[in-house]
Amino acid sequence: MAAAEPQPLAGTGLVRRLAWGCWSAFWDYETPKVIVVRNRRLGVVYRAVQLLILLYFVWYVFIVQKSYQDSETGPESSVITKVKGITASEHKVWDVEEYVKPPEGGSVFSIITRIEVTAPQTLGTCPESVKVKNATCSSDEDCVAGQLDMLGNGLRTGRCVPYYQGAFRTCEVSGWCPVEDGAAVSHFLGKMAPNFTILIKNSIHYPKFQFSKGNIQTSEEGYLKRCSFHTVSDLYCPIFKLGFIVEQAGENFTELAHTVSLATPAAPDLTVLQPCPLLKGKHDHPPGCLWPCLIIELATRLAAGVPSPGALALGRGCSLHAPCPQGGVIGVIINWDCDLDLPASQCNPRYSFRRLDPKHVPASSGYNFRFAKYYETNGRSTRTLVKAYGIRIDVIVHGQAGKFSLIPTIINLATALTSIGVGSFLCDWILLTFMNRNKVYSHKKFDKVCAPKSSPDSWPVTLALVLGQGPPPPCPAPDYPPVDQGPSRAPAAPPPGPGPTSAPSEQMVGAPEPGAEPGLRASVPPHPDSRPSDPCGLAQL
Repeated sequence: MAAAEPQPLAGTGLVRRLAWGCWSAFWDYETPKVIVVRNRRLGVVYRAVQLLILLYFVWYVFIVQKSYQDSETGPESSVITKVKGITASEHKVWDVEEYVKPPEGGSVFSIITRIEVTAPQTLGTCPESVKVKNATCSSDEDCVAGQLDMLGNGLRTGRCVPYYQGAFRTCEVSGWCPVEDGAAVSHFLGKMAPNFTILIKNSIHYPKFQFSKGNIQTSEEGYLKRCSFHTVSDLYCPIFKLGFIVEQAGENFTELAHTVSLATPAAPDLTVLQPCPLLKGKHDHPPGCLWPCLIIELATRLAAGVPSPGALALGRGCSLHAPCPQGGVIGVIINWDCDLDLPASQCNPRYSFRRLDPKHVPASSGYNFRFAKYYETNGRSTRTLVKAYGIRIDVIVHGQAGKFSLIPTIINLATALTSIGVGSFLCDWILLTFMNRNKVYSHKKFDKVCAPKSSPDSWPVTLALVLGQGPPPPCPAPDYPPVDQGPSRAPAAPPPGPGPTSAPSEQMVGAPEPGAEPGLRASVPPHPDSRPSDPCGLAQL
């Protein structure tokens, strides 16, 4: 008995036909077909979308954004600053050379409003600060010799010694002594600081357009000595008072120079009733600025156990909740936005001011730095350590210049014209989704034309259809002498002549009537399948 032949899988042919159909559809050509739909509501939507797109490009893109211009951002800039003014503390007069750091006059500088001076410091051994972690001790066993704390003030010697003031002890260190927290004297310099004047000289250059300008334009001699900045009357007099800058940044000068609270939940019952014995009254400070006494007394009471009510030695009128100077960072922003299609006099600087450091984050707000002055005393190296609080000024320059250019204009015009086609896409979606009753519009909009296949010796009808031409007339038969070929045959019918063709035209489609029959379909004229056998047609084309 013969074995049965295996039957091909039923799905193989289906997959093969699907793949062939996809491959054939890949080479299809699609061309738009123009259909006029007489529907007032759809026409209103179409024109409204076009109007919105047109207004967007005309008003926002071309007028507001000036997209017809070639632009350049980030001008080349130079900044020179100069501060003038004097101030006084309780026992000293301070001038610019002492309270402005650095003195070079760059775009970033600091104006000192308060300093804590530790003088003199020499190389030796002394108790570590109580602010350093694990610095307090009760015996030498609590101190490890040779230990170096990155947040400390020196190398530990292994001894536990009495602190500068109080009944507790800390580990001894080898370094610059005494340490800062043990003998610092506070000096307040902010009494006259709001009246300090700051000259900010700025020049910018846009290399793409070869345009330069500065914020000082007058050539009048002595003008800068008597003028002060005003946005209307003296725009080109860049001399600002420090108090004006702080005020324009939305800050209060007194709070900026004196904002820090000494309150602590560890000892809410402590009050101030007597002078600080450590500094013996030799200090210049606003109320509440003597950190050493506060730290000493708090550490003494916490080491003893529970803080008890009583007098806390902080100094004259110094309270636990009093403010101390902390400082801050203020930004002076100069903006040069220039339309170079206008005269150069229309390109003017715009100034704005704001605080740059996060004042509401106690862990990172404020501004301070340290520096030291070194000298020799009796052949020993000595220094004066200064911790300075103040206001840092950052001058920031930015801007943008633009000038008419043909290339961005053409690009944005082409984008605008292309975007208008969004209206057609939206209306087609509405037409075919919500208004396509009985599939009337679908049959009118989508047609499929299959070109007839041609034999190798036939006229290429496909190319003729693409070009909108009919096949050419057949070539005339050559005049040969008659030859007797036997019985005569009926003459062959001449091939059908080329029918008149025309380019595609618009179709007018009205909105379907309410009583339209459900079987309504768009009629498509039949395409004659003309296949002439004249091989000369290709040559004549």
